[in-house]
Amino acid sequence: MTLTPHDLLKIAVDVACQAADLARTARESAIQDVDTKSTATDVVTAADRAAERLIRERIAELRPEDAVLGEEDGGAIGDGVTWVVDPIDGTVNYLYGYPWYCVSVAARVDGHSVAGAIVEPVSGRVWTAAKGEGAWLDGRPLRVATPESVELSLVSTGFAYSRERRTAQAAVAARLLARVRDIRRGGSSAMDLCAVAAGWVDAYYERGLSPWDWAAGALIAAEAGALVSLPGEDPELGHDAVYAAAPAIADPLRATLIDIGAGGDY
Repeated sequence: MTLTPHDLLKIAVDVACQAADLARTARESAIQDVDTKSTATDVVTAADRAAERLIRERIAELRPEDAVLGEEDGGAIGDGVTWVVDPIDGTVNYLYGYPWYCVSVAARVDGHSVAGAIVEPVSGRVWTAAKGEGAWLDGRPLRVATPESVELSLVSTGFAYSRERRTAQAAVAARLLARVRDIRRGGSSAMDLCAVAAGWVDAYYERGLSPWDWAAGALIAAEAGALVSLPGEDPELGHDAVYAAAPAIADPLRATLIDIGAGGDY
C-alpha cells in the first residue's frame, strides 16, 4: 500500500519513540556491554543493537514489504520505501552519559528522504519532518536562523574516528575559527542537523558520514529552510560532505570552507 509522507512520518515517530525509551531505560546495563567497530574509539553498545532490532521488528509488522538499512545490521536500498535507521546516533555521548544523542528513523523513496523522526531519549524531544510539510520540534514549527554574516555565524562540525582523518579535520576547524563567530562539536550529526533547523547554530558541515547519520536530520534541516547538500552533490566541499546552512550565509560560508581546504583529499 502506498502511503503519503505524513503517513510514513507517523510510523517513524512511533518506532523512534519506542527505541528511544529502550535506549533510556537500558543504558545502565547496556554501557557494560560495549564493543568497537572501525577503531578503538568507534563504540557500539548492547542498546544500539537492541534498539535497532526493535525498530526492524516494528517496521516488519507495519510495513513488511519495505527495506531497512541500519547502522548495526546493514541492509540495502529497496525498490519502494527504505527505512534508514540509526538506533543511537552519538553512541560515545550515550556511553559517557552526555545527553546529546538520539534515535533517528527516516523513510526514503527513490533516493530521497520523505519523512524523518529524531527522538532524544533524555529530554524526550521529538523532531519531525515530512517532505513539503515543514519541520517541527514537539509540534512547534522550526525555522533556520538569519545570521548577518559568515563572521558572525556559529558553525557545528564533527570528526572521523580515524586518527589521520581527525587530524586533517581538526586543522580545517582551526582555520575556520578565524573566519566565524565560533564552532561547536556536539558528537551527533543527526542532532547537529536538527540544531541548524532550530536556529541553534547557523550551519553544519562534516565529511565521512553514512546515510543513517543524516537521512532524517537533513530532511528536518531542509524543511526548516536550510540549504542542504549531501554526499556526492558538492564535490568542491568533498565527495562525502554533508552541508546544511541558513540561506543568509550558505554561499559565502561554502566559499570559506573551500578556501580553507575543507574539501581536500583526506
